[in-house]
Amino acid sequence: MALTLYGIKNCDTMKKARVWLEGQGQAYAFHDYKVAGIDEAHLKDWSSKVGWQVLLNKAGTTFKALPEADKADIDEAKAIRLILSNPSMIKRPVLDKDGIITVGFKPELYAALFA
Repeated sequence: MALTLYGIKNCDTMKKARVWLEGQGQAYAFHDYKVAGIDEAHLKDWSSKVGWQVLLNKAGTTFKALPEADKADIDEAKAIRLILSNPSMIKRPVLDKDGIITVGFKPELYAALFA
């Protein structure tokens, strides 16, 4: 099974997801997109599976700090451009389990994924 957790190392939600995965004995690769970046192909793939609205974290401080023009009239292409310029706008964590993508962490969501 291929399992990759995408996010930022020091994020509290990321820590909860890592603790949950480790507690279940799930080995995973960790991709810190703040350090390693993220490419457009991943973002387009994720967007096609979960929707750009799910990926773009509008509640985060990074998004809120954008100029109003950047926050207006967002569609998939614009969301991907915004995220590419600042990966901190990706809602965390993104978990890829054999091509199945989940965004955000809730213990019940992960439990269902691994059931």
